[in-house]
Amino acid sequence: MSENITKESIIKEENCVYKRTNLLVDKALSYCPGCGHGTAHRLLMEVLEEMNIQSETIGIAPVGCAVLAYEFLDIDMQQAAHGRAPAVATAVKRLMPEKFVFTYQGDGDLAAIGTAETIHACNRGENITIIFINNGIYGMTGGQMAPTTLPGMKSSTSPYGREVETMGNPLKMTELVAQLPGTYYVTRQSVHTPGNVRKAKKALRKAMENQKLNKGLSFVEIVSNCNSGWKMTPVQSNKWMEENMFPFYPLGDIKVPVE
Repeated sequence: MSENITKESIIKEENCVYKRTNLLVDKALSYCPGCGHGTAHRLLMEVLEEMNIQSETIGIAPVGCAVLAYEFLDIDMQQAAHGRAPAVATAVKRLMPEKFVFTYQGDGDLAAIGTAETIHACNRGENITIIFINNGIYGMTGGQMAPTTLPGMKSSTSPYGREVETMGNPLKMTELVAQLPGTYYVTRQSVHTPGNVRKAKKALRKAMENQKLNKGLSFVEIVSNCNSGWKMTPVQSNKWMEENMFPFYPLGDIKVPVE
């Protein structure tokens, strides 16, 4: 019997398409069904596990939906005040330069109250990775308009849609930081299809590997949905994202280091 069980387990292992990474805590995700945060968590933890650097990695996350990362990522994490993750990550990396350091931030955090910290960390070329989840809205606190909310896009504080004349234009943070001399690798990805998941994982891996080169900051934006904040089903929100978010926030590498 034990011999048969062993053979069966070997066959299952050989035919395994997906295996949960050991670096995700064994508990149910509390994100809204259909949210991209869970997939982003999994990809990041898979990268750290494959690189075997989980014990050498420190993550920084502030408030908002990003703060829930502490509950699910089985690595060393440090909380930062709203928007201040790049500043905290700068201190951690300078004190422990041998560590792999990343921030995990939403658009309401990174592109609003944390704009200064983000831009100056990028401009200084801090040898860290910034992971930026952009769903165009404040997800956790009630669906308010964010700096990344699209023109005409409705939110709880722009119920008739964002008016550029009075509310300003959305911030394209990724294009903005790509112009700064301190950024080494800047890219925008998504996690809504299997193909995009593979591209996003490749980008996250490259960003973490870049820290070994000590040449500057890697910035990975992941355009995601917020079906709860957008008042849509997960399927509807993915379709809306493709039709509206991607034309304004096109996917792909924006700044790639010259080999």
